[in-house]
This record gives sequence, C-alpha cells and structure tokens, in this order.
Amino acid sequence: MFYNISRIGNVLAKAQEVSELEEELEKMSQPGVLKDYLEGLVPGMLGFALRVVIAIIIYFIGGKIIKWLRKVLKRALQRSNADEGVQQFLDSFAKVALYFILILVVVNQLGIETTSVVALLGSAGLTIGLALQGSLSNFAGGVLILLFKPFKVGDYIIEDTHKNEGTVSEIMIFYTKLLTVDNKMIVIPNGVLANASLTNVTKQEKRRLDLFVGISYDADIKKAKKVLQELLMQETARIMEEEVNVFVDALEDSCVKLGCRVWVKADEYWQAKWRLTEKMKENLEEAGIEIPYNQLSVSVISEKNKK
Repeated sequence: MFYNISRIGNVLAKAQEVSELEEELEKMSQPGVLKDYLEGLVPGMLGFALRVVIAIIIYFIGGKIIKWLRKVLKRALQRSNADEGVQQFLDSFAKVALYFILILVVVNQLGIETTSVVALLGSAGLTIGLALQGSLSNFAGGVLILLFKPFKVGDYIIEDTHKNEGTVSEIMIFYTKLLTVDNKMIVIPNGVLANASLTNVTKQEKRRLDLFVGISYDADIKKAKKVLQELLMQETARIMEEEVNVFVDALEDSCVKLGCRVWVKADEYWQAKWRLTEKMKENLEEAGIEIPYNQLSVSVISEKNKK
C-alpha cells in the first residue's frame, strides 16, 4: 500500500513539471514575449556595432598619427646628423612599438580589457620568447651593429659565412638589406651579421690595387718595369702620397710574372683596375714586350711514317 502511494506521488510530481513546461512554452510562443526578447538584443547589438565603428575610426586616425610621428622622428634624427642606419633602425622600431600601442587601444575599445591582454602575454612570455628566439636574436644583432658600427648604409660588405656581398641599402629592426652590383636585393638577418665575420670593403678611404702580368723570358725586364712604372704614375685615381711598386713576383713555367702595387681611392677602385689592366697590355705591346700565353702544339703522325 505504501509503495503504491509513493509511486502515485512521483507520477503526480512529474505531471506537474510537464504542465509547468507546457505553460512556459506557451508563454514563449506568444508574439509579445518574442518581441520583447528581440528588442532586448537590439541595444546590445547596436552598442557593439557602434564600438566597432569607433574602433575602425581610431585605427585609421591612429595610423595617420603614427606616420606623422615617424616623420617628426626622422627630421629630428636628420637635424642631429645621426647615421642613416640609426635613422632606419629607430624608424622601424618606432613603427612596431606605436602600432602595438594602437592595437591595444583598438582592442580596449572593442570591450576587451587591455590588462587581461597584457596578463595573457605575461603568462605566455616564456612560450612567446621561445617562439620569437630568432627574432629577438636579430633585434639584439641590430642593436650591436648600431653600437659598434662594423658597417653603415652605403658600405660594400662581404658576409664571409655564406659569401653574400653587396652595398648596404637599409638596416632594419630585424634584417639588413644588401644591393648587389647586378641590382639584386639580399636580405640577411642581423643576428647572422652580428655573430659572423664579414669584410667591409669600403670602410677605408683608400685601397691597395694589386695587378699582375706575365712577360716573355726573352723580354727586357727593366724596360717592362719602366713601362709599368710610368703607367702607374699617370693613373688619375692614384694616391699621390703613397709609394708605387713594380716587382718580379714569380718565375712561371712560360713567363716572368711582374707585379704592380698602387694605392687608389676606394670609390674608384674598380674603374682604376679595369683601366690599368687594359692599358698594361696596350703599353707593353707598344714597347715591343711580348705577353706570352699558353699554346698547344699537336703533331699528327701518319701510318706511313710509322713504318
């Protein structure tokens, strides 16, 4: 008897719950309730849309302000006669930093607290640091390049590890750009340039030009040296204060190798080299001095001669 009464009570309770659910669904199905629900959503949606529009305006105006601030910074650095590489590096750094601040302002306008973003970045600092290890190394390399100045914009350098070479056109926050003689752009990470050996070809104002030419063993060595000495003394790119040397460098199998050394202006090195190489041949030939070259003699023996 008690069991049946308890079972009946459970059935009645479930029936009451079903009845209440039906009443709730009936209320929700009424047009007025749905209308009130949608009307409650509209202010929230309008408010979020307004925040998005304001965020876009802030980003647009902020971008214009950042460009203006970069121009102001560039003019200030130019007035202070800062190195061009320093100007490029600081401009690149300022651009990254200012856009980072602008993004935080835009995120805050969208309703996301910047403190939460900063806290998230702080908690993920180790992971981000490991992921950006190469970039941080390149940034540190750029700082070292600007501090110790192994090269500057306009220098011609040779990166000894991978043999990349060219004129430095730009020193950025993470990379350095080289322009090759055939107008190709090479981008090298600053970390590589800071941690590897390199040759700065144009660091000094003058360079020693070494040229070599071979003359016949039958030629007059003294006469040949005199011809070359006069040629070097007439070179327009020559540094007058420096000594000119003409000497016998080696006795080769088929020629006497003469060497010439002259100091020239660094920015005229290649023009002087090409000019002197051409004139050496012309002047030696005019003086009747033979410049030997390798020759191959082929003898053909017929079967008749063999017998």
